[in-house]
Amino acid sequence: MPLDPERDATALANRTVKNARHLRKWARKDGVTCLRLYDRDIPEVPVTVDDYEGRLVINDYRKAYSDRDPVVVEAWLDACAAAVAGVLGVAPDAVFVKRRERMAQRQEGRQYERLGEHGAWFEVGEGGHRFLVNLSDYLDTGLFLDHRITRARVGAEAAGKRVLNLFCYTGAFTVYAARGGAASSLSIDLSKTYLDWAGENLARNGVDRAHHALEHGDVREALDALAARRARFDLAVVDPPTFSNSKRMDGTFDVLRDHPDLLAAVARVMAPGGVVWFSTNHRRFHLALDPAAASAWQVADETAATIPPDFRDAKIHRAWRIVV
Repeated sequence: MPLDPERDATALANRTVKNARHLRKWARKDGVTCLRLYDRDIPEVPVTVDDYEGRLVINDYRKAYSDRDPVVVEAWLDACAAAVAGVLGVAPDAVFVKRRERMAQRQEGRQYERLGEHGAWFEVGEGGHRFLVNLSDYLDTGLFLDHRITRARVGAEAAGKRVLNLFCYTGAFTVYAARGGAASSLSIDLSKTYLDWAGENLARNGVDRAHHALEHGDVREALDALAARRARFDLAVVDPPTFSNSKRMDGTFDVLRDHPDLLAAVARVMAPGGVVWFSTNHRRFHLALDPAAASAWQVADETAATIPPDFRDAKIHRAWRIVV
């Protein structure tokens, strides 16, 4: 089908404003201020529209149109962004547009690269907590909105617990756990950039760093070191990337291939009856545990229960609560 900027922009604007009327009523009732207003509802308009307290982030999921005039392709996206901003009453300088690449097209270490230096940093709220987001310079904003419920679930069972947050990104799960009364936490990530960001989030929420540590390093190496010194945790969050081949780690990580060994390594540092929240956004993921582990652990698929009502994509993530 030929690109038609006017037709598609109008369809996107109409659907987004319709969704917004409904979703914002729910959001006000539940105290949600950052939400998804459009989630690739119309197949011909495969974009998402997220509202971060009055600022819009539009992600373009179209496949590359190598056989089409790039000027026309960009005009289509510009028209869609302008139409959405217009119907929602958002100023053009508060709209941030990003092109999503397929995983096969990403370069080595791309998950940690900056996309720009525009510095669109803002503080937003969620669940009574404050988080720093960057709407311009990275592919993701620093706060995954689809894990809003998962974070709340972790926070609700963190009181008095020793918490381990692996692949911690900007530390949102750690904030929820710490504010939920966790006795201590250790958050590990390979990116110093994201660890610094996590530190900012902890500070903005008054979290005492004496009891809530951030560690830079490869998660698999860190788990071996924790097991060697007999460290034990009561609650863990494991939200790994789909794939990573960063120069800062030995080998590669593939969640399909490596999750059984990863979860086994996590289990070795958990106290008896410890709870592991494991999640992934791999769209074709299948949980494949070692048979001995599968029979010994209590595994509950919490995917449906953790996808918020503003996300129509049932595959936005998969989530399990595992008692080891």
